[in-house]
Amino acid sequence: MHVRPYEPDDRAPVRHICYVTGYMGEPVDWQWSDAESFADLFTLYYTDGEPQSALVAEMDGEVVGYLLGCVDTRRAWSPAGIIGRHFWRRGIALRPGTARMVWRALGDGLADGVRRQLPAPVLDPRWPAHLHIDLLPRARGQGVGRALMQRWLDSLRAMDVPGCHLETMAENTSAIAFFESMGFCRRGEPARAPGFRTPEGGRLHVQLMVQALGR
Repeated sequence: MHVRPYEPDDRAPVRHICYVTGYMGEPVDWQWSDAESFADLFTLYYTDGEPQSALVAEMDGEVVGYLLGCVDTRRAWSPAGIIGRHFWRRGIALRPGTARMVWRALGDGLADGVRRQLPAPVLDPRWPAHLHIDLLPRARGQGVGRALMQRWLDSLRAMDVPGCHLETMAENTSAIAFFESMGFCRRGEPARAPGFRTPEGGRLHVQLMVQALGR
Protein backbone atom coordinates (compact mmCIF):
# COMPACT_ATOMS: atom_id res chain seq x y z
CA MET A 1 0.00 0.00 0.00
CA HIS A 2 1.29 3.43 -0.95
CA VAL A 3 -0.19 6.82 -0.04
CA ARG A 4 0.75 9.69 -2.31
CA PRO A 5 -0.48 13.12 -3.47
CA TYR A 6 -3.29 13.21 -5.99
CA GLU A 7 -2.31 13.56 -9.66
CA PRO A 8 -4.50 14.54 -12.66
CA ASP A 9 -4.59 10.94 -13.93
CA ASP A 10 -6.27 9.93 -10.66
CA ARG A 11 -9.41 11.90 -11.46
CA ALA A 12 -11.28 9.04 -13.16
CA PRO A 13 -10.54 6.39 -10.49
CA VAL A 14 -11.43 8.85 -7.71
CA ARG A 15 -14.79 9.54 -9.34
CA HIS A 16 -15.40 5.83 -9.81
CA ILE A 17 -14.61 5.05 -6.16
CA CYS A 18 -16.89 7.88 -5.06
CA TYR A 19 -19.82 6.39 -6.94
CA VAL A 20 -19.35 2.72 -6.05
CA THR A 21 -18.97 3.59 -2.34
CA GLY A 22 -21.54 6.42 -2.30
CA TYR A 23 -24.04 4.79 0.04
CA MET A 24 -22.17 4.37 3.33
CA GLY A 25 -19.37 2.48 1.59
CA GLU A 26 -21.63 0.58 -0.81
CA PRO A 27 -22.83 1.37 -4.36
CA VAL A 28 -25.37 4.19 -4.62
CA ASP A 29 -26.70 3.36 -8.09
CA TRP A 30 -30.02 2.07 -6.70
CA GLN A 31 -30.73 5.57 -5.36
CA TRP A 32 -28.89 7.80 -7.87
CA SER A 33 -28.25 6.32 -11.30
CA ASP A 34 -26.22 9.18 -12.85
CA ALA A 35 -22.57 8.63 -11.92
CA GLU A 36 -21.30 11.89 -13.41
CA SER A 37 -23.50 14.24 -11.40
CA PHE A 38 -22.97 12.23 -8.20
CA ALA A 39 -19.19 12.32 -8.61
CA ASP A 40 -19.31 16.04 -9.38
CA LEU A 41 -21.24 16.71 -6.19
CA PHE A 42 -18.77 14.91 -3.93
CA THR A 43 -15.40 15.23 -5.74
CA LEU A 44 -15.40 18.06 -8.28
CA TYR A 45 -14.22 20.86 -6.00
CA TYR A 46 -11.41 18.76 -4.58
CA THR A 47 -10.02 17.35 -7.84
CA ASP A 48 -10.47 20.53 -9.87
CA GLY A 49 -10.41 23.35 -7.32
CA GLU A 50 -8.02 22.17 -4.58
CA PRO A 51 -6.10 19.14 -5.91
CA GLN A 52 -3.07 19.97 -3.76
CA SER A 53 -5.10 18.88 -0.71
CA ALA A 54 -6.06 15.46 -2.12
CA LEU A 55 -4.39 12.13 -1.41
CA VAL A 56 -4.79 8.70 -2.96
CA ALA A 57 -3.86 5.20 -1.81
CA GLU A 58 -2.53 2.61 -4.25
CA MET A 59 -2.35 -1.16 -3.96
CA ASP A 60 -0.62 -3.15 -6.71
CA GLY A 61 -0.59 -0.03 -8.87
CA GLU A 62 -4.35 0.57 -8.57
CA VAL A 63 -5.97 3.51 -6.81
CA VAL A 64 -8.10 1.90 -4.12
CA GLY A 65 -8.95 4.89 -1.94
CA TYR A 66 -8.74 8.62 -1.55
CA LEU A 67 -8.92 11.45 0.91
CA LEU A 68 -10.18 14.73 -0.52
CA GLY A 69 -9.35 17.67 1.71
CA CYS A 70 -10.14 21.34 1.97
CA VAL A 71 -7.98 23.58 4.14
CA ASP A 72 -10.55 26.39 4.39
CA THR A 73 -14.20 25.40 3.98
CA ARG A 74 -15.15 28.95 3.03
CA ARG A 75 -13.41 28.40 -0.32
CA ALA A 76 -15.30 25.23 -1.26
CA TRP A 77 -17.84 25.36 -4.06
CA SER A 78 -21.50 25.22 -3.10
CA PRO A 79 -23.03 21.74 -3.50
CA ALA A 80 -26.32 23.44 -4.34
CA GLY A 81 -24.63 25.27 -7.21
CA ILE A 82 -23.19 22.02 -8.58
CA ILE A 83 -26.57 20.27 -8.43
CA GLY A 84 -28.23 23.34 -9.95
CA ARG A 85 -26.00 23.16 -13.01
CA HIS A 86 -26.91 19.51 -13.50
CA PHE A 87 -30.61 20.41 -13.56
CA TRP A 88 -29.90 21.83 -17.00
CA ARG A 89 -26.80 20.00 -18.22
CA ARG A 90 -27.90 16.45 -17.42
CA GLY A 91 -31.61 16.87 -16.79
CA ILE A 92 -31.45 15.19 -13.40
CA ALA A 93 -34.85 16.56 -12.38
CA LEU A 94 -36.47 14.61 -15.23
CA ARG A 95 -34.13 11.66 -15.75
CA PRO A 96 -35.30 8.26 -14.48
CA GLY A 97 -33.04 7.18 -11.64
CA THR A 98 -32.39 10.71 -10.36
CA ALA A 99 -35.66 12.66 -10.62
CA ARG A 100 -37.26 10.94 -7.65
CA MET A 101 -34.42 11.85 -5.34
CA VAL A 102 -34.17 15.42 -6.68
CA TRP A 103 -37.80 16.20 -5.96
CA ARG A 104 -37.73 14.30 -2.68
CA ALA A 105 -34.70 16.34 -1.60
CA LEU A 106 -36.53 19.56 -2.43
CA GLY A 107 -39.55 18.44 -0.46
CA ASP A 108 -37.44 17.29 2.48
CA GLY A 109 -35.52 20.54 2.43
CA LEU A 110 -38.67 22.64 2.58
CA ALA A 111 -40.24 20.54 5.34
CA ASP A 112 -37.06 20.25 7.38
CA GLY A 113 -36.39 23.96 6.95
CA VAL A 114 -39.77 24.85 8.41
CA ARG A 115 -39.00 22.57 11.36
CA ARG A 116 -35.45 23.96 11.62
CA GLN A 117 -34.01 20.49 11.19
CA LEU A 118 -31.70 21.09 8.21
CA PRO A 119 -27.94 20.42 8.54
CA ALA A 120 -26.27 23.77 9.15
CA PRO A 121 -23.23 24.88 7.11
CA VAL A 122 -20.04 24.30 9.09
CA LEU A 123 -18.05 27.54 9.01
CA ASP A 124 -16.58 27.48 12.50
CA PRO A 125 -13.06 29.00 12.76
CA ARG A 126 -12.13 26.34 15.33
CA TRP A 127 -12.14 23.64 12.62
CA PRO A 128 -11.99 25.35 9.22
CA ALA A 129 -10.65 22.33 7.30
CA HIS A 130 -12.72 19.33 6.24
CA LEU A 131 -12.34 16.04 4.40
CA HIS A 132 -14.04 13.24 2.49
CA ILE A 133 -12.57 9.74 2.50
CA ASP A 134 -13.61 6.58 0.65
CA LEU A 135 -12.03 3.15 0.13
CA LEU A 136 -12.84 0.23 -2.12
CA PRO A 137 -13.88 -2.87 -0.13
CA ARG A 138 -10.59 -4.69 -0.77
CA ALA A 139 -8.63 -1.84 0.82
CA ARG A 140 -10.55 -1.83 4.09
CA GLY A 141 -9.21 -3.27 7.31
CA GLN A 142 -5.59 -2.94 6.17
CA GLY A 143 -4.63 0.45 7.60
CA VAL A 144 -5.24 2.33 4.35
CA GLY A 145 -7.81 4.72 5.79
CA ARG A 146 -5.67 5.36 8.85
CA ALA A 147 -2.63 6.15 6.67
CA LEU A 148 -4.62 8.61 4.56
CA MET A 149 -6.11 10.31 7.61
CA GLN A 150 -2.82 10.57 9.47
CA ARG A 151 -1.07 12.14 6.50
CA TRP A 152 -3.86 14.68 6.05
CA LEU A 153 -4.00 15.63 9.73
CA ASP A 154 -0.20 15.92 9.90
CA SER A 155 -0.27 18.28 6.90
CA LEU A 156 -2.89 20.46 8.59
CA ARG A 157 -0.80 20.64 11.75
CA ALA A 158 2.23 21.65 9.68
CA MET A 159 0.15 24.53 8.28
CA ASP A 160 -1.03 25.52 11.77
CA VAL A 161 -4.67 24.84 10.86
CA PRO A 162 -6.51 24.83 14.21
CA GLY A 163 -8.98 22.04 13.47
CA CYS A 164 -10.78 19.83 11.02
CA HIS A 165 -14.35 18.61 10.66
CA LEU A 166 -16.22 16.04 8.62
CA GLU A 167 -19.77 14.89 8.12
CA THR A 168 -20.89 11.27 7.93
CA MET A 169 -24.17 9.42 8.13
CA ALA A 170 -25.17 8.84 11.73
CA GLU A 171 -26.37 5.40 10.69
CA ASN A 172 -22.86 4.48 9.49
CA THR A 173 -21.66 3.27 12.87
CA SER A 174 -18.47 1.67 11.53
CA ALA A 175 -17.39 4.98 9.96
CA ILE A 176 -18.11 6.87 13.16
CA ALA A 177 -16.06 4.37 15.17
CA PHE A 178 -13.16 4.78 12.72
CA PHE A 179 -13.25 8.57 12.89
CA GLU A 180 -13.38 8.46 16.68
CA SER A 181 -10.30 6.22 16.65
CA MET A 182 -8.58 8.97 14.62
CA GLY A 183 -9.34 11.61 17.25
CA PHE A 184 -12.63 13.05 15.99
CA CYS A 185 -15.61 13.46 18.28
CA ARG A 186 -19.29 13.91 17.58
CA ARG A 187 -20.61 17.44 17.86
CA GLY A 188 -24.29 18.18 18.16
CA GLU A 189 -27.22 15.97 17.33
CA PRO A 190 -27.59 14.31 13.92
CA ALA A 191 -29.61 16.29 11.37
CA ARG A 192 -31.84 14.84 8.66
CA ALA A 193 -30.19 14.48 5.23
CA PRO A 194 -32.62 15.81 2.60
CA GLY A 195 -33.44 13.28 -0.11
CA PHE A 196 -31.34 10.37 1.11
CA ARG A 197 -33.10 7.20 2.23
CA THR A 198 -32.31 3.69 3.37
CA PRO A 199 -33.29 0.87 1.00
CA GLU A 200 -36.38 0.45 3.18
CA GLY A 201 -37.32 4.12 2.78
CA GLY A 202 -36.21 5.46 6.16
CA ARG A 203 -34.65 8.89 6.62
CA LEU A 204 -30.87 9.19 7.00
CA HIS A 205 -29.10 11.65 9.27
CA VAL A 206 -25.87 13.65 9.04
CA GLN A 207 -23.50 13.60 12.02
CA LEU A 208 -20.93 16.38 12.39
CA MET A 209 -17.55 15.30 13.80
CA VAL A 210 -14.69 17.61 14.75
CA GLN A 211 -11.08 17.51 15.90
CA ALA A 212 -8.86 20.25 17.31
CA LEU A 213 -5.31 20.11 15.94
CA GLY A 214 -3.14 21.86 18.46
CA ARG A 215 0.51 20.83 18.36
